[in-house]
Amino acid sequence: MEKNDILKHHQRRYQGETEVISARLPSDLVKELSCIAKETGHSRNEIVEMCLSFAVSRIKIEKAD
Repeated sequence: MEKNDILKHHQRRYQGETEVISARLPSDLVKELSCIAKETGHSRNEIVEMCLSFAVSRIKIEKAD
């Protein structure tokens, strides 16, 4: 695992406006998110937000030919 692949949890407060969304996730993934939340003391919502921010900042989109 590269150093850039590590998601460090830290205290973070929302900045600016937020929006509520709904997503259908596999049960196993939700269980994993819940375990991470319990282990870190963060809410599951905070864990999901951290994971999405982490992924979005690293995503590379390639156009299909």
